[in-house]
Order: sequence, then C-alpha cells, then structure tokens
Amino acid sequence: MLKAIRARAKQGYRTMKYPAGDPPPLPARFRGLPTIDAEKCATVSKAENGACEACVTACPTGAVAPRSIDLGACLFCGDCERACPAHAISFTKDYRLATSRREDLVVSADGGDYARAEAMGRRLLRLLGRSLKLRVVSAGGCNACESDVNVLTTIGWDLGRFGIQFVASPRHADGILVTGPVTRNMELALRKTWDAIPGPKIAIASGSCAISGGPFAGRPEVLGGMGPTGIPVDLWVPGCPPHPLTILDGLLRLVGKLEG
Repeated sequence: MLKAIRARAKQGYRTMKYPAGDPPPLPARFRGLPTIDAEKCATVSKAENGACEACVTACPTGAVAPRSIDLGACLFCGDCERACPAHAISFTKDYRLATSRREDLVVSADGGDYARAEAMGRRLLRLLGRSLKLRVVSAGGCNACESDVNVLTTIGWDLGRFGIQFVASPRHADGILVTGPVTRNMELALRKTWDAIPGPKIAIASGSCAISGGPFAGRPEVLGGMGPTGIPVDLWVPGCPPHPLTILDGLLRLVGKLEG
C-alpha cells in the first residue's frame, strides 16, 4: 500500500487542465471539421461542364453531396478529400463537432458558421447541469466509440471533475449515451433502458453509427441510428469514432460549462 502511495505521489498531477488550459495535442492524422472551398469547387465543375461528383462517388456512406458533407454519416476517412481534383475539400484540426440539432451536422460550401452544441434548456440545466449521470448503451457498436467514451473516465481526462459520470443502472441515470447503429437485437434493450430512466431525461448519439447507421446504414439488421427509434436526441456527436476531446467538448457545451 505504501509503495502504491509513493508511486502515485511521484507521478504528480496527471489530469489535463482543459478547458481551463490548452486542449491535449491531437494525433497527426486527426481529421476534424471539414471545409469546402466554394471557388475551387465551382472552377472544377465549370471545367467539367456540370457538377463534378468525384467526391460524391468516392464517399463510402453517401455522406457527400455536391458542395456539402453530412457529418452525421461521414466516417472522416478522407476519401472525398483525396478524390477532389481541385482540392476543394480539406479536413481541419477543429475537434468542436457536436451539435444540438441533426440538421446542423451538414457542412456546406455556401458558407455560414458551424452551429455547435448549445446548453440544454434552463429547467434541465438547473436540474442536471451540476450533476449529470449517463447510462452508456452500446447498441451494436464495434467498440471503437465505446473505447473513446471510456477514455474520458481515465485519470488524464477525469470526466467526474465536471459533475458528469457514467452509471451502471438506468434508474440512477439522467439520460443515455448511445453508440452503435442500433441493431434489431438491441432495439428492445435500448427502449427499455430509455423507459427506465426517470424524467426529465436526455439522449446523446455518439458516433456516425448512432447518428445515421454509419457504414451499416441500409442493412436490414440495423435501424440506422437513433432517428428511427423515436427517442429525442439532445446532442449529436459525429465521428468514426469521435475523439474523446470531441465528446468532452459536446458534453461540456450541453451542461453549460463551455461556449464559443
């Protein structure tokens, strides 16, 4: 026991200072919020005598349409970026991707600021803002999203310092955080979990699978994300999987601890 205490004391303070300080460094290959250069896109389309659809054809999930990308279906694979002959599409390092509305996940060449997540309503914020308990439901996920959610509970991130915790029982929860495309086999379990949570309650869809079905969209074995379940979603977190920093950013915005 004494050896463990000495070792821990030697390690020192391990939890990052974010959001009071700088965010942790992102991987070199991290792909964040994409941008579409309208002028470059128009130039190549004019040269092709019509809409150039190289990016549309390259996208494996149908997330790309002419001059727009649906981040809810995007796998952040970069195929569209590589396929564009004009290099009009580029992925930035901006990890702030979570939104409050499904329709806000669409990035367009026509411009406009990306509508990031907003704090929950005043009544919910008063009830849940200082202590938010979430039941995580893996609704058929591959374990990538689940792993990055779990990272938030480690000493380096320490999600509990913000009053946000993951709990084992829906009876003790204020909402659910769902990963995976919601398989038919998990549909009943998900609905029972949601019904077991006392109101008022919230729902979070984390990852492209939970938002739109991801690469499994259209398969008969899955519902295709949270939309078809009828459960109202309060926070949409895109990514495949979302980086822990993206998830944390969305959660902090939801409970009113982060703006801008």
